Order: sequence, then C-alpha cells, then structure tokens
Amino acid sequence: MKFDFLPSLEKPNLDDRKFKDLVEECILRIPRYCPEWTNHNPGDPGITLIELFAWLTDQMLLRFNQVPLLNYITFLELLGIRLQAPTPATCELTFYLSKDQPEPVRIPYGTEVATIRTENEEAVVFTTNEQLVIGNPQIRHFFTATQTENTPQNFHTKVNPGRNKWETTDELLLFEYCQPGNCFYLVLDELESNFLENELENEEQRNTISGNVIAINFRGDAARATGIFPDNPPLQWQAWNGEKWLNLEQDSDKTKGFSFDGVTQSLENGADVILRLPQKLPSYEFSDADDRYCGYWLRCLYVKPSPEQEYYFESPTVIGISVRAIGGAINATQCVRVENEVLGISSGKPGQVFELQSKPILDRKIQQQEYIEILVPGEQPQIWQEVEDFGQSSENSQHYIIDSVTGTVQFGPLVREPSQLRELTLERREYQRHRPNNVIVRRDESAKRNLTYIQPVGNTIQALERQYGAVPLPGAEINMRAYRTGGGSWGNVKAETLTILKYAIPYVKSVINYQDATGGKDSEPLEQAILRVPQILRTRECAVIPEDFERIIKNAVVSREIARAHCARNNTAGVVRLLIVPEPNNFQPFTNDFCGTNPDTDLIISDELKRELIDYMDNRKPLGIQVRFEQPRYVGVRVILKVLLEKNYSQDEDIRNHIKAFLHRFLNPLVGGFDGKGWELGRKLHASEIVAVCQKMPEVKYVGDVQLFGIWKFPQGWIPEDEENPEIEINPGSEGIIFSREGDNFSHIIEFLDY
Repeated sequence: MKFDFLPSLEKPNLDDRKFKDLVEECILRIPRYCPEWTNHNPGDPGITLIELFAWLTDQMLLRFNQVPLLNYITFLELLGIRLQAPTPATCELTFYLSKDQPEPVRIPYGTEVATIRTENEEAVVFTTNEQLVIGNPQIRHFFTATQTENTPQNFHTKVNPGRNKWETTDELLLFEYCQPGNCFYLVLDELESNFLENELENEEQRNTISGNVIAINFRGDAARATGIFPDNPPLQWQAWNGEKWLNLEQDSDKTKGFSFDGVTQSLENGADVILRLPQKLPSYEFSDADDRYCGYWLRCLYVKPSPEQEYYFESPTVIGISVRAIGGAINATQCVRVENEVLGISSGKPGQVFELQSKPILDRKIQQQEYIEILVPGEQPQIWQEVEDFGQSSENSQHYIIDSVTGTVQFGPLVREPSQLRELTLERREYQRHRPNNVIVRRDESAKRNLTYIQPVGNTIQALERQYGAVPLPGAEINMRAYRTGGGSWGNVKAETLTILKYAIPYVKSVINYQDATGGKDSEPLEQAILRVPQILRTRECAVIPEDFERIIKNAVVSREIARAHCARNNTAGVVRLLIVPEPNNFQPFTNDFCGTNPDTDLIISDELKRELIDYMDNRKPLGIQVRFEQPRYVGVRVILKVLLEKNYSQDEDIRNHIKAFLHRFLNPLVGGFDGKGWELGRKLHASEIVAVCQKMPEVKYVGDVQLFGIWKFPQGWIPEDEENPEIEINPGSEGIIFSREGDNFSHIIEFLDY
C-alpha cells in the first residue's frame, strides 16, 4: 500500500548486478574451477545452464533489493522523518552611494546581489534580509577626555554650537594632554526628515544611522607637524553598541591622522575619515556632573604606539567638523525570493499534491508573507497555515505541509480508520430500527465529529474514513505568495566577490562583501538521516537521562540558538543543572582580526532566555524535576609566545594579529579545540598543545617558549595569575571551559625570533 501524503525518501539499490553482469562473472570463473572447459560460445550447453542460473539469481536479487534497508527507510517515511534542507550562507553587504543625498535612501528588503557569472560557474545570488536606510546624520556634541573610560563621565572640553553649525568652529584641540589614553567623542543625531515620519513605521526603524558608512569631514591646517607617521597614526575609532565599545572598520583616513599631510585646500574643503558603523548602534545616554547627553556615540582613541609607529609630540587641531552618510551595510542570505507563484487549480479531492518550480525551499517567514493563499472566485483570499504533519488537523483545519528538499506542497488526506468500526456498528444498530436496510448513512455535522461512515450492503462493513485537514474548494487557485530558494555549501563565497546588483537602485553606486560568506551547508544525505533516527526514536521529546536533556535543549525553538548544552553530573536530588553556551549574535570567528569571545557579553544567559528555556522544558521533563540553566565556569587564558617566521613573511603587525586570531579560535568555547567544535567542558590546556596547533600555521617555522597564564573570575572581577609564575597547564575544573579574547590582561603577546 502506498501513502501519497507521506514524505518520499530516496531508496538505495542494494545490489545493482544485472543478468549480463552475472553471466560474465560466471564465465570468468570457468578457467579457475574447470580449466578443461574451453568452449565458451553461446551455443554451448554449459553456457546455457549458466544463463539459466544467472536469470534465477537476477530474480532473487530483485526481491532481495527490497530488504532490509528499503524496509527501514519505509518505516522512516511512516514516522514522518524528512531529510533536512540545505542551510544558506550569510554575509554582510555594504552599499555605497554615488554621493550623499539630502533625504534618506532606502535599499528595499529582498535586494539581490550576485557574484560574477563565468563560463564555468553560475552566479551565486544573495538577498538582503531587511530594509536598509542610509540616513542623514549630524553632529550634536563634541567632547574631549583625558582618559579612556568604558562609561564616559569625565569630559574635559564640551562643544555644542547647535545643529548645522559645525562646519566652522573655534580651534578644537583633539587630545588635551597629547598622551596615549586621550580621546575625543562625537555624539551623532539624525537629521529630521519627512521620510522618517512617512516611510518608516516604528521608532526602531527610524534609527537610520545603524549600519551606515559615514564620512566625517575635518578641516585643519595643511601639513601641520604632529610627529607621527601620517600613513600609520596611533588612532582607533570606536562606537558604543549599548553594551560595549566596538572597534570600527575604517575605509580610509584622508586626514593622515589629523596631520593633513599632503592634503591641499584642507582649510576650505577639509579631509574625510570614512568609517563603517555597526548594524547595532542604539541611541544611548551618558551623563556627567553637569548634564545628560543622548545620541549615537563615537570616539577616537589615541592608543599606545606600536614599535612601527611614532608618538604625537603636539596635539592636532581642527576648525570644523561635519558628517554625512555615503553608504550602509545589511545582512544578506544566499537565496532567491520568488513571489506570487501559481501552483495550480484545486480539484476538490483530498490529498492533492503540488510542486514549486524551484527547490530546495528555505524556512518560511510569516512576517515576510511566505505562505499559501487560496483564491476562491468571488471571495477574499484565504491564508492557510503550514504545519509539520496532519496529526492534529481536523476536517476544517486550513493546513498544508511543504517538503523543503523536494518543494512538494501537500494538502490534507482522507484516511481509513477501521478501529472505530465497533462504534459505527452500535450507532447503525440504533438507526436501523427506524430505517430500511441498504441505504447510505452519514453522520450529521451537528455531532461535531469529523467521521464519515457508510452503511454496508448486507452484513459487510465497507470502511470508516477520517479527513485530516481541509480540502481547497474545486476551482480554487493555489497561490504561493512568496518563498525563498537556495542554500548549500557553494554559497560560502570569498570576500569582495559579491559586487553585481541584479537591478539598479537610484543613487547606489556599488556593493561589496568585505568578509567571506559563511554557514552554507548541503542538504542532509540519506545515510546521515538513518544514523540520527535512533536518537530521535529513543525518547523523542521526553527527557530522562542526561543526554536527553542536552539533546532537547540544543534543539529548543527559542529566540536565541543554543550552541552547546552540558548536563552537570553533580546534581542534587530532583534538580537537573544544564550548563548553557548560547550562540553569540553576529559571530564571525574566521576573520583575520577575530578578537575572541567575551563570556560577560557574548555568552550571557539573559533572564528572558532562561524563561523561554524553562517554558520549553516544562512539558518535556519528568514530573517533579526542577531544571536550572546556568553558565559554565569560564576560565580565561593568556599566552606569551615566541615564534620564528618563515623567511617569506615579514615581522609586522598584520602577522601578529593573524597569530592572535588563530589562538583566539583555538581557545574558544564555540569553535575551539583540534576538531573545531568548541573547547570541551572540563578539558585542561597544556603548553604542548599551543606548540602543536601553531605548527599548523603556514607563517610559523618554529615555536619557541610558550607561557600560559590563567585568568579567573571572582566577585570583584577577572583576576589574572602572577606573570612571574607561568603555568604548565590550565585546569578549568569539571564544569569549566577555556576561552581567550582581546582586552586588558587578556591579550596574547607574540614575540618574533630572529634568524
């Protein structure tokens, strides 16, 4: 019996030998077992017998091919097991305008950007996940400070000449004492516009500065001596994201570190510093003893110069500052969006199947109108709901299912249920007292039961049937409002390859991806699905043993993905402690400037996430068991490393940062360890492991001295070990995980050895 409403999985061929292959195999064995048999012509009686037995064997293989794996896969279909669809790659796209505009520029949701198509490769298309608005920022405040503070509150100089009056100001000293640690702040605001009131619906959307590429114009004296190398100034731009200060990507600095070296007409036109702002840039309020200041906060730090840099011997000054937006960045997914695809016309029969023109299909987003509409002539469009299966669907439920791999759309089936024949017999017996035999009987709808049964002819019961899910009316048009197709490992394209706009957008000059696209995975093979089924069937969604709790919580459907979950082994009676490592937002570890993971900000378990996890586990845990969600004990590691580089590599800051990023990835709770799946819970770190992993780097020829220092968290903060006594190994404890990151007392030190 074939069930058309069940998922269809690929069936393997267990033995693909045919009649001809069997005959040839037997003839090849004749010289070994019967060398005196030399006549192998088709007319020989022995060859005829070989062909006869080969035919019998071929018939047997035809039946053998039905079991056992074929039956196993059929059982999976009965259980509703589906192959997992491919995962699309994601990246950040940066759009640049031809010039700054007086009104905000909108990059619509679903804008398509592709790689260059060649003779051998198709173009890879990415689609923006949200609308991007390139706004009109303006400067509200200018402050200087003599020291760098995480929460600024000691401002030395305060300038606020009023909106749109920053092009010409009194001479502004950028660094008061001209010492490392000095900084100045720029507080930005949005220029009021009718666009903000009419086009954007809510306050969050009206933040048009987030993700923008801005050009800050400084006016000053041309070629004023400051003592630094103009092409390598000791400066760092940062932005406040609501939790911490983030280092900003800088496209260019035409001010040459505010020295204006080689800049002509700097007094009239000034020079630009072009910065890429983060996509999360909220308006924030800082205050001092005098007032409160609200806006989007940027700052420029005078950092301690490296050996390749020089100090300022005199603070730079400017006499005018202005800002404008010249572009913006938004996240994109490797997919193509298809809208308003007509699947066909309903026949009114149960179990109808339709196929989308493109496949595989990505997860549907209701807020982006990715669903099926049923268009009945003369009526309003009906929006139907997608479900995983029809197990809970009644005959009036407007439900459908979609197979993401094959692109198949299925409506509710009509299923026989002979288990309820006894009830039918009893009801029929009552009815026959007042009716003649051999008539068709149907259950009245007022009984509120979706049962349809048929009066038998004679004494034979024909069937009892149940409809799961509503059936579209005959003649109704089945329309897929929108869906996205894509995914796969081929979407992991390299940086600076997404440069082709599929269609022109006014005022947009170019687009580019500055980082590699990551996260693309191919669809699940059948072999992998077979391997994961025993784990699914063992307890399903019921947690009994520690491994059940870990598996269920990692698959929890909550607002933030769970990267890792560990069930603590020293639980008290009636309490299960789960150590949770959540997935950080915008986590991109495979970049050359990766700065590690900060557990205080990136891996924190918020109260909202805890509530969601508790609600998720309430119906999946045994009665009377209390589940607690906690963080593992994170232990920081600082490495002092001496390396000898290969001769074709120079001892510069880029190589040093690349080695640091490599160590941050290795000592990471999410992608660390030799297998790249995250540093294991409770695993120690040995100095020899640092040597072994660094030897894999193509830049490193020899690893010299390795010193390890643990950094432990106490109520008063992170406290590093004595630098005079390095450790041979770092033991985080049975519930600890090792990590590393950039920052005070955390940064690795890389020293280069000479030949």
